[in-house]
Formats: sequence, structure tokens, C-alpha cells
Amino acid sequence: MRAPRARNRRTARALAPLLARPRYEVLPVRGVLEETGALPEHTVVTVTASPRRGTGATVELCEKLAAQRLRPVPHLAARQITGGDELAGVLDRLAGSGVDEVFVVGGDATEPAGPYPDGLALLRGMAELGRLPASVGVAAYPEGHPVIDDEALWSSLLSKQDYASYVVTQLCFDPDAIATFLSRARERDVRLPVVVGVPGAVDPATLARVGARIGVGDSLRFVTAHHSLVRRLLRPAAGRDAVLRGLADLMSGSAPSEASDRVGGRRAPVPAGLHFYTFNRVRATARLVTELSDAPREGARRPQGGEG
Repeated sequence: MRAPRARNRRTARALAPLLARPRYEVLPVRGVLEETGALPEHTVVTVTASPRRGTGATVELCEKLAAQRLRPVPHLAARQITGGDELAGVLDRLAGSGVDEVFVVGGDATEPAGPYPDGLALLRGMAELGRLPASVGVAAYPEGHPVIDDEALWSSLLSKQDYASYVVTQLCFDPDAIATFLSRARERDVRLPVVVGVPGAVDPATLARVGARIGVGDSLRFVTAHHSLVRRLLRPAAGRDAVLRGLADLMSGSAPSEASDRVGGRRAPVPAGLHFYTFNRVRATARLVTELSDAPREGARRPQGGEG
């Protein structure tokens, strides 16, 4: 059996292109700016849409992140936007802070607050206003969605390609599910680059604490609706490491045969980047990224503190 240190070096070498520009997702709650303040300038930080706090909280945090010289990406939840006037106002505020990228989601509200019942409608609304940002991300679901069937998800993703720039997958602890999604995306002619969403330095206590403060948002609702994810979150580090090893296999061309069989024997396409779901444990997740990035260098000095 290969020694853990050697395996870690191999994983880090394979993941190096993805680790070069990680994305960190945060929730708009008190204390997050202290976490993000330690990140290098121009790091991409995405801000979720809070059902309880509204779009304003997301935009306000993005303005503050821009002042930290980071690159904020707000999640815009379609069902929270009341109409074209509010949408134009949100985009004006973002542009005023130099924010030219957004991530569009449907949102958790049972009934839409305005004319945008889903992400596609919001994308079309921005395009009709002539205000589609320079870069737009949309979501995908390697393990399915609790209330939307797979065919509808694929149809929606294909329809968004005319407006979007990239895809980010929802939180997933199953490397086989990610490999299969990438293969199926190619089969279905998804041309957008796929950024894979992976767990940061999270733990069950953090999820419970943050969930109580913000209300259940897209990521938390997805986690709690999938019992397999909840079980894996009881051992989050082991689940995350398994995903990273699986992604390393994809990057190095040694993906499991099941994934390659789905595309006529070809290997699954590789991801375009990594999106870390931090649940606001940003510094601990950034240390994890640094440790992985340093692993290929023999004798490299490791940051102190592990996952904190």
C-alpha cells in the first residue's frame, strides 16, 4: 500500500492546476470579514443568497469584500428579486464596487417575489436589461436535486449556456458522482467549464451554528435533504480527502473505469477549478489549500494550525 505522504504528494501534483486559483464560498453573517481578511488579494470569494437576510446582505458583503481587494461574486437568487427595478439597482451597486461577475441560483422561496421563478428567467431578465455581467456562473447537481428531476436539471443547464460562463457543482462527497457528472455533461454537449464544489474545513457543529444564524440557504438545504451527505459530514475530512483523491485521478488520467465507460471508453473530462464550501471557516480552508499546494515540494515548510 502506498505511503500516505507519497499519496498526498501525488494528489497535490495532480491538483496543482486546480489549486492555483481556488474559489471560497462564504455566508453573509457577522465575523466573515475577519476570516476573509487573511486571503491574498484578488482571491475569488462567492457570497451566498440568504433567505432570511435578503439580497441586500449579499450585495453589502460583496462591497466590503471588494474594499478588501478581493474578487467578490454574489449569488443572486431569482425568487428573491422583485422585478426589473430591483435587479437594475442591484447590478448598479455591484458595478459601482467593480463587481462584474455573479452566480445565479433559483433560490429557496416557495413563491417568487417577482417575475423570476428560476435561474433561467433571471438570466434572461439581465440580458433584456442589457446588463448581463461579464462572467456568470450557474449551478449543477452531481447527486441530483431534492425536488427537480434529472432531465429537468439537464434541460435547464443546456438552456443557460447562452447566458452563462461556467458551472459550479453543488457540495458533493462522492468522487464517482463527480466523474460521472463530468462525463454526462460532455455526452449532453455542455460546453461550459465545470468548477467542482468540494468541502472546505467544515464540521457538523459549524453547519449547525451557521444554519441557526442565517436560515437554510441553497447549500445547507441541499445538504440536509441528502442523508448520505449528512452521514459523510460526520467525518468531513475523510469525505473531502476522498473527493480530492478522486479529482486527482481525473486530472492524472486514472479515473475509475465506470466513469470512462459512460463515454465509450474515453476518460471523463477534467474539471476547470475548485470551489470550496467553507461555511465561513475561510482561514482553516485556506490553510488546507496551502498545505496541498506545498505538498509536492520535498521539505517544504507547512503552515501551522492544520484545519484550525
